[in-house]
Amino acid sequence: MIAITLMWSIAGVVTRHLESARSFEVTFWRSFFTLLSLLVLLPLFQGRAVFSRIRHAGRFLWLSGVCWSIMFTAFMLALTMTSVANVLVTMAVGPFITALVARVFIGHRIPPRTWVAIAVAGVGIAWMHGSQVSLGASAGQLAGTLVALLVPMAAAVNWTVVQRSQAHGEKIDLVPAVLVGAAISSLLTLPLAFPFVATPHDIGLLALLGLVQLAIPCVLSVVCARVLKAPEMALLALLEIIFGILLAWAGAGEVPAASVLTGGLLVIGALVANELMGWRQRA
Repeated sequence: MIAITLMWSIAGVVTRHLESARSFEVTFWRSFFTLLSLLVLLPLFQGRAVFSRIRHAGRFLWLSGVCWSIMFTAFMLALTMTSVANVLVTMAVGPFITALVARVFIGHRIPPRTWVAIAVAGVGIAWMHGSQVSLGASAGQLAGTLVALLVPMAAAVNWTVVQRSQAHGEKIDLVPAVLVGAAISSLLTLPLAFPFVATPHDIGLLALLGLVQLAIPCVLSVVCARVLKAPEMALLALLEIIFGILLAWAGAGEVPAASVLTGGLLVIGALVANELMGWRQRA
């Protein structure tokens, strides 16, 4: 799981070394190479019958695929618009948005500790972005943060779709759903990616992201989920934020603003405290 988070975290530093590719073209190539990679990896792990299961899947798998496509597209667009640290810290509020969406749509009870954690994380995000506004952050950077917020929102809807599918007796296999998401993202961003300006160097880096940053860790995370408990996976997944910021700092000279570090500490602290307290209560 630690290796998975390290693979997830390379997206920021890799995109900072692109020569010409920008915006939707970056998203297209990464989603396209993720699709190609999963077309090879899925039969190796689940057999060729996986494609038949996708063709005959119910509406929940396709809804999950749409959510994944939004996550893929918004994440890469956000990285081209604002700093790596902004994107990763904004995405870190995902578990709290998921808790709120589940409360509204499927009636999940939110324990008091999670309400407190949501409030603390909200303060962290408000501090981070409020400080940036006061320091004169560009409109593009703020827009990038809003685009990044689509990732945890889509993830929250995705989790709710998975829960509803289980309630209807249809268990979604998340890896094929990722393949569907990559296909949708590729098709939607293809017309917006023209004219292609990516150099062979750029395409090589984006192929690396499709395979190493997304397809391989996606398959491995399913294996980890069979062994690790959910709180363990949630806590270890937070390493993506730390690794991602450090890699962009060391590998691309992108120094995170002090307000981002302060707000990020509040968000991560709230996540860690909430998971540890929940773990103790369940034990």
